[in-house]
Amino acid sequence: MSQKVLFLERSKGPFVVANAPILKPGPGQVSVKVISAALNPVDWKIQAYDFFVQNYPAVLGTDVAGDVEEIGEGVEGFAKGDKVFFQGYFVNEMAGFQQYTLIPADIVGKIPSNIDYAQASSIPLGFTTPAIGIMSENGLALNPSFDSNVSFSGKPAFVFGGSTSVGQYAIQIFKFLGFSTIVTYASARHTDFLKSLGATHVINRAEVSVDNLAEAVKKIANAPIENAFDGVGDDASLAACLDSLAEGGKLASVNPEAKDRGDGKKVFTIFGSSHAPQNRNFGRTLWKHLPKMVQDGTIVPNRVEKLPNGLAGIDDGFKKMKGNQVSGAKLIVFPQETV
Repeated sequence: MSQKVLFLERSKGPFVVANAPILKPGPGQVSVKVISAALNPVDWKIQAYDFFVQNYPAVLGTDVAGDVEEIGEGVEGFAKGDKVFFQGYFVNEMAGFQQYTLIPADIVGKIPSNIDYAQASSIPLGFTTPAIGIMSENGLALNPSFDSNVSFSGKPAFVFGGSTSVGQYAIQIFKFLGFSTIVTYASARHTDFLKSLGATHVINRAEVSVDNLAEAVKKIANAPIENAFDGVGDDASLAACLDSLAEGGKLASVNPEAKDRGDGKKVFTIFGSSHAPQNRNFGRTLWKHLPKMVQDGTIVPNRVEKLPNGLAGIDDGFKKMKGNQVSGAKLIVFPQETV
């Protein structure tokens, strides 16, 4: 049996649709027929800059939703046909840009009845990244067990880049944790949507420069900000976040090279994957809780934009992302539509 796969042919090379075998699940794994997969900036950056991937041709894609096709030895709680969503990984057999993929069953969730495949595939990486950064022991450690009784009522938090995929989920995580004031920095056109997710204040980036942002954030918070999330990860966002924090404050950043400034404020860099050994236990806990959080409305998926032409449409999607033509939405493809 063969399937259609989108290969990155070589380092910094082109994407090409080709045939490849459908793999059988090993012990502890399930095989999934991929119905939808989301595009992420990391995907086109791997093509452009050549990192993470060790072997070519490579299959990318880390946001996946589909139907369980086959159950591996020792797997319980799943059956053929179950609708599931999960985070893929940077090895071909577990990547999302193909018609069938494999995944360890302990970091898979069943899709709640209130969302569709496309919405489900917008969640895994976008949610996992701030969840690890904000909640886990490898980040701010605010609630590693997803205990619903934990509350930071009366406290403020700051999210830089609220309209990014990770920023949207960071806002919702701070809301879940009970923060009373959640300030974010984003385009004004996203204000109503970000407030619906839990932001109490949206600072318009067209009105307040990054250089003046920290003072604006502190004025709104009206209390020491001890926790912040940087969903952009450039030098300006890092500086603005750190400047907004109180003495001894903590920042989780998507910038893998972010470092402490030596001023007593702590920076945690995020490797946003449940597959990483250091995150695996937290990842298991996350996937036990996430489906219910989506079902009850605690976590709302990203808005989605659906792309045509199956796997062949991914390259056009990357061009839109590189051209800054995507804002506040997740691009989604449907691999089974590949001709």
